[in-house]
Amino acid sequence: MRSNFTQLYLHCVWATWDRLPLITPEIQKPIYAAIIGECKKLGCTAIAIGGIENHVHLLTAFPTTITVSDLIKQVKGSSSHLVTHEIQPGKFFKWQGSYGAFTVSHDGIDKVANYIRNQPIHHQQNSLISTWEPNH
Repeated sequence: MRSNFTQLYLHCVWATWDRLPLITPEIQKPIYAAIIGECKKLGCTAIAIGGIENHVHLLTAFPTTITVSDLIKQVKGSSSHLVTHEIQPGKFFKWQGSYGAFTVSHDGIDKVANYIRNQPIHHQQNSLISTWEPNH
């Protein structure tokens, strides 16, 4: 092999401060867009993003040029900054400091992406996959 080849996929989950319902319908799309945009800046490809009012799931193709903690720090920071400085200045919005991160095999991408995109349904029907919902 003449050059490096990696095929890394990461499923990340993080919550709002104290799991408060801070991700309202009005700010959900801009938050997700900010997360996707920051992923692009970091060389990651966002495959799926979803969640409910108190947490977010992200599935991304992950390069070797960034650490998991730096990815999460950057996407949380940029999305929080967007909300508190542009969308809702003066209103409380904060992410918890912790997160969950799980590797995903190439064969598991569709299953995980489908789970992420259908978060509201999984929470309504209580059809959650507990290993993908840390601290639920």
